[in-house]
Amino acid sequence: MIRLTALFLLLSFCATAQTVDEKLLKTHVEYLSSDKLEGRGTGTAGERKAGDYIIKSFKKAGLKPYPGQQDFRQEFMAKKGTAGEVKAHNILGYIDNGQPYTIIIGAHYDHLGKGDQGSSLKPDSKGEIHNGADDNASGVAGMLELARYYATNKKTENYNFLFAAFSGEELGLLGSKYMTEHSGIDPKSINVMINMDMIGRYRQDKGLTIGGIGTSTALEKWGPELGMCMELKYTLDSTGMGPSDHSSFYLKDIPVLFLFTGGHEDYHKPSDDAHLLNYNGMKLITNYVIQLVSHLDELPKIDFKKTSNPHANATRSSFKVTMGVMPDYSYSGKGLKIDGVSEGRPAEKAGIQAGDILLKVGDREIKDVYSYMEVLNTSEKGQTVPVIVNRKGEEVKLMLTF
Repeated sequence: MIRLTALFLLLSFCATAQTVDEKLLKTHVEYLSSDKLEGRGTGTAGERKAGDYIIKSFKKAGLKPYPGQQDFRQEFMAKKGTAGEVKAHNILGYIDNGQPYTIIIGAHYDHLGKGDQGSSLKPDSKGEIHNGADDNASGVAGMLELARYYATNKKTENYNFLFAAFSGEELGLLGSKYMTEHSGIDPKSINVMINMDMIGRYRQDKGLTIGGIGTSTALEKWGPELGMCMELKYTLDSTGMGPSDHSSFYLKDIPVLFLFTGGHEDYHKPSDDAHLLNYNGMKLITNYVIQLVSHLDELPKIDFKKTSNPHANATRSSFKVTMGVMPDYSYSGKGLKIDGVSEGRPAEKAGIQAGDILLKVGDREIKDVYSYMEVLNTSEKGQTVPVIVNRKGEEVKLMLTF
């Protein structure tokens, strides 16, 4: 009887009315990934237009600027290759329910522009518009639908909501890092950060990667259980670190959830267009967030846990080996400054710490993030090499095994 009652309660919870508007998801994606926005390159006029659209959507739903901000835009400077520094903007919208804790739902809205800021995977594509429908107009569309839902559902949840559209993600998580350090946010006041990055290519054979579930006991339990009862095809990844904006929040000891439908042949190419997306799948994933938040709304503030190794199928990296560090992409000095270290990975085992500046790996000098990536691409698993780091002005030699 107890088991049947528990099953009935779970199924009843899964039967909550679905409220996401699939047509609006498509409308958002089609505008944000249209040629008129010219690929939403960081600090460009096209990205500014995308920001205007997001602000208009926030205002229409009834959101307000985040407390302490004069408007919805949060300006920061982003280092952009040979172009030097450009002005970029996070877009922050807030729903104040008068509660002590807040849930952050975020998605980056920048992309690669006309292929002139690096990272394009199509050879000789400079000058071609990279529309970024999946990466990440899809996540922004889901975030906007969630903002509309929570602002208009005539319910006062037990959490405030902060909706964040990040710029500078494609240049190294610059916007989310800036937000965590310059918004006056107390990490202890954040219940969870939910990051929607590339949710537009849901397929039954690949499914959805639900990342970050190991960052909280509550997420470990309800992340997979809700996916199961909603009949989502999914893969679980426990780590709080990854190649997207949730990492900036995990490094502040905030529980995170990362939703991602996987890489594909159009990733970082001009061919990532709106007509290739699965909008019904996007609706399913966005409703999954509503289901999860609805359950968190009935729980006390969730705990935070540090995580260790990520599952291999959750990474977009094609490197031969990994060190398990998160670079500080805003650092402009010599070497690679380390923002975070994953537990149980080669760097942590070698004694490398957050704040260290990586200067040398084996016989290779580390000048910047590009020489670091070259080392990852040419090293072999099981290889042991000396590494030199600058730790508070002193050079320290350590031994690292990939």
